[in-house]
Amino acid sequence: MAGDDVWILGIHMTKFGKHLDKDTVDLASEAAMAAIDDAGVSMRDIGVLAAGNLKNAGAGIGQQLQKQIGQTGIPVYNVANACATGATALRTAIMAVKAGETPMGLAVGVEKLAGAGLLAGGSRKAQKDTWEPSGRYGAVAPIDGRIGTETMPGVFAQIGMEYGHKYGGTSFELFARISEKNHSHSTLNPLAAYTKKMSLEQIMGDLMIAYPNTRPMCSANCDGAAAAVVVSGEKLATLSPEQRRRAVKVSASVLTTDPWQEACQVLPDVNTLTRNAATQAYEQAGVAPEDLDLVELHDCFATAELVHYDNLMLCKPGEAVPFFESGATWRDGTTPVNVSGGLESKGHPIAATGIANIWEVCHHLRGEAGDRQIEGATVGLAHVIGLGSACGVHILEKAAA
Repeated sequence: MAGDDVWILGIHMTKFGKHLDKDTVDLASEAAMAAIDDAGVSMRDIGVLAAGNLKNAGAGIGQQLQKQIGQTGIPVYNVANACATGATALRTAIMAVKAGETPMGLAVGVEKLAGAGLLAGGSRKAQKDTWEPSGRYGAVAPIDGRIGTETMPGVFAQIGMEYGHKYGGTSFELFARISEKNHSHSTLNPLAAYTKKMSLEQIMGDLMIAYPNTRPMCSANCDGAAAAVVVSGEKLATLSPEQRRRAVKVSASVLTTDPWQEACQVLPDVNTLTRNAATQAYEQAGVAPEDLDLVELHDCFATAELVHYDNLMLCKPGEAVPFFESGATWRDGTTPVNVSGGLESKGHPIAATGIANIWEVCHHLRGEAGDRQIEGATVGLAHVIGLGSACGVHILEKAAA
């Protein structure tokens, strides 16, 4: 193991769902302490803490967390970066280790989101019939209710419909079948918010949120936390054989935002920044899409999963539909996607998701995923995207025997 490599030494996610008896700090503490225990180290070994929380970003979750798990005087970074918050916290800890500032760091993502309802890009305000420009963006009218929507289910519904219009082959039933796959996968994940298998008829017949996304095709707002301990290759070499065996190599850690495009002024573009992140990650890791044994991607809606098959280059451009139709993305397929159940059933406590996706991949690479284990998995990819915009892609590899 090279001295400049970074490895995930310990990782944990809480059960996702409603946690009425725990607040944000309780959940973050549970994940952090369990990740530290999984790593076989203590808080004294941690040299940097990166803590992500979006809905209460100004509260200083990192400092609050320290008061519960140990105040050791280390630097704390409080991170808020849309749905990529957890991935950004992890990348912050990784960068500190790679810079040589500390041999070991802790990243945490936590959110209390149960009962939050529909999430919008901006809060809806009363509008007059006549548009009156004001403020920095006064020349641009809000689109919500005028030419489209800024509410997340609607935004991603449009993105899926746009893909179908461009390449063909999509239908209400096709998107529902993607959701059917993820709900089926969730039955093997005891930490998922929902572990109920749903038939195609149930999914298509449920409450329509934004065509073609019904309620089961939308990510589940819930409470949860996830945490990871990262360590330098040099430090890992000094640890026990068992710690080295279970360590997972971070072969690529990439964060991107939107480049300027005219189309972005009308509809958010989740495609370009994801494709850019994936391209950089494959180059950084020295692997190709066909080398991946599993993928945990950001299926905030069933429509999003389809377009990200293409964006992550799991298929040829424009061929996401036949790729899904081939059965490749089921857990027994050639490229299993969202074996955890994905955001649609595992749940989406925003700031925790980026690390929770890493947690899933790590457990398969360690051979510790139980009934949903992808046999022989050695390389996996985790992806998250947040509008506004931020995309995180991590490629992980199993430790050599």
